[in-house]
Amino acid sequence: MRRAIDLALMSKGRTSPNPMVGAVILKGGKVIGEGYHKKAGTPHAEINALSDAGKNAKDGIMYINLEPCCHQGRTPPCTKALIKNGLKKVIVGMIDPNPVVSGKGIRELKEAGIQVSVGLLEKECKKLNEVYVKYITTKTPFVLLKVAMSLDGKIATSTRESKWITSKLSRERVHRLRNEVDAVMVGIGTVLKDNPNLTVSFREKNIKNPIRIIVDSNLRIPLDANVLKPMTQLRRHSKPKVIIATTNGSDSKKIDTLKEKGIDVLLMEDNNGRVNLLNLMKELGKMEITSLMIEGGSELNYSALESDIVDKVIFFIAPRIIGGKEGIPAIGGRGIERLTDSFNIGDVIIDRVDSDIAIEGYLK
Repeated sequence: MRRAIDLALMSKGRTSPNPMVGAVILKGGKVIGEGYHKKAGTPHAEINALSDAGKNAKDGIMYINLEPCCHQGRTPPCTKALIKNGLKKVIVGMIDPNPVVSGKGIRELKEAGIQVSVGLLEKECKKLNEVYVKYITTKTPFVLLKVAMSLDGKIATSTRESKWITSKLSRERVHRLRNEVDAVMVGIGTVLKDNPNLTVSFREKNIKNPIRIIVDSNLRIPLDANVLKPMTQLRRHSKPKVIIATTNGSDSKKIDTLKEKGIDVLLMEDNNGRVNLLNLMKELGKMEITSLMIEGGSELNYSALESDIVDKVIFFIAPRIIGGKEGIPAIGGRGIERLTDSFNIGDVIIDRVDSDIAIEGYLK
């Protein structure tokens, strides 16, 4: 099962809106076939493992981290292939939370005389597909909040200088996260201050730039902003889509101009003059955006936490102190008055990244 999980991870960030799945077939105590799902619309892990095993698959035992599908989607149901190839047993890591499948695939295999065992390394299998589980059960994206800050919790100095607080290795790790998520999201303040590209900077094969989402309630974005420019300098990379989320009262002429440039503009109802982030997540879910990393400023960071859209956080903390009342805090907004109302993090993992410390965990 650990090998199945490792195989599934080979396509991390590439299977959306599908889950990551790996499969291993054993016979006589030896591996006779392996496979993993590479991309939505391509054969599933089970089919690739069966193809690898060939005629030897009969009476084999398959280990797979997620329940085999039993419905016709972009590809045929995998349960039919497992039955046709005469597998003796299927060991499943976790039941598929998709209501179209959930338990039905296992029942179909059992009815065909195949032994089925469920729950091996279930915790690891659920963590592997935490994005898929969130999306398929709520139809909203899994949201990661990323913050790079000083030891005293600042993301910029009083003069708004922020490049670079954290180490080069920390920044590279952020770019690898961009390469894995469907989308990154910033507020208009970040665009006006930093004019970022929000693309993946390292050059390797199979690079995937994320969709870039700008929360811009009053549509203040300059038409020559870097995020709106064609990515001619990144020809090897996939061209990222750009979405601007604004409110219904925004300038209609500017909306038309942006649309003419190929920019998607989402008109959202406002929440005290700002884009309603909960509703925005629902709209992004309809677009099959399953994972989203927030790389915003202090105001968007607080709004995301306050709106209860954040699932996971990762804070990169540099061993430097900025100080000053005018320095920009990592989390702005109105804040809380009582500690009992604080945003608590669980399942915390602490990692060393060069001279920085990375702390990640899940919102309780």
